[in-house]
Amino acid sequence: MPTTKNNQISFKGQHFYIGIDVHKKRWVVTIRHNGLSLKTFSTDPSPEGIKRHLENHYPGGIHHLAYEVGFSGFWICRRFHELRLDCIVVNAADIPTTHKEKDQKRDPVDSHKLARELEKGDIQCVFIPPEQDQNLRSLCRLYGRQVQNSTRVKNRIKGLLHFNGVVLPDHTSYWSGNFIAYLKALPLDNGPARDYLLSCLEELKQVRQSMASTLQKLRHYARQCECAPIIRNLTTVSGIGFKSAIILYTEIIDINRFRIFDQLKSYAGLVPSTHSSGETDNSRGLTHRRNGYLRWVLIEGAWVAIRQDPALLQAFNKLITRMTKQDAIIRIAVKLLSRIRCVWKNDCPYVVGVIE
Repeated sequence: MPTTKNNQISFKGQHFYIGIDVHKKRWVVTIRHNGLSLKTFSTDPSPEGIKRHLENHYPGGIHHLAYEVGFSGFWICRRFHELRLDCIVVNAADIPTTHKEKDQKRDPVDSHKLARELEKGDIQCVFIPPEQDQNLRSLCRLYGRQVQNSTRVKNRIKGLLHFNGVVLPDHTSYWSGNFIAYLKALPLDNGPARDYLLSCLEELKQVRQSMASTLQKLRHYARQCECAPIIRNLTTVSGIGFKSAIILYTEIIDINRFRIFDQLKSYAGLVPSTHSSGETDNSRGLTHRRNGYLRWVLIEGAWVAIRQDPALLQAFNKLITRMTKQDAIIRIAVKLLSRIRCVWKNDCPYVVGVIE
């Protein structure tokens, strides 16, 4: 009776570290094991394909994967988790890199670097938001871009009028219906200049309609989702309205992921960029590494808060005796962030400080 032997090699209990350089059409993958780079190959952008490759070539092994966060977002990581594979997403700026790797940057080099540092344990996973919160963040950022588009159209109109010697009246920060009618009635020629103006005004109308629609949807989702109590409490903080509150929530999402306040302050970019060597200690202003949406809303909110909160106003007045108003408002923004953290973690509304 013929017999068959099972000669399949098993890597049970052994660890493999896989770095993936993610692109739209192709992924470059490097596999490391026990300090050795086993192979680097290019494959179709498919988590299932990588899983099949690992099971066929390194069956029974414990596989750890990493890729850089970017245009692909977090769906790849979520899919690997569904396939029961350990996967992390890392910030490209946090990956240790040699000068040679910077000078000779290629996809295989990037994937090898990811696998190497993953094996060393020198990289950490960034925060992966729940899918619903991630999509709410995208909608919130879309509203911000629509506001920017509105500002760009207004600036084009102002540029046209200035170029043609038309002086606008003062206090035109809000473009009401009456002001739009005033613009349409300006004494421009009946040719290209008027067509330019009317075209920009029509574009402004469309952008405003899109802004109103997006804001209405944000209010709807903010009422329906689990974040409703958080956003409601955030709006009780001086200087924070609904728009600011929804930005704060969608950019932070989970306040408990910051173990101490300094971590949250650093994430918001409200810390200095320093350069110290020997006896020389230089501060280069606010760090460029920040969440831009978060820092912007905190600084803008601080300017409003000093008009509403007597305690913050008193602190601001003391600060401007020894520094500029711009530097002082940064420190007020830090105090504002501390109040936001307290309200969020304690799940309670804010009480405006009163000076006795």
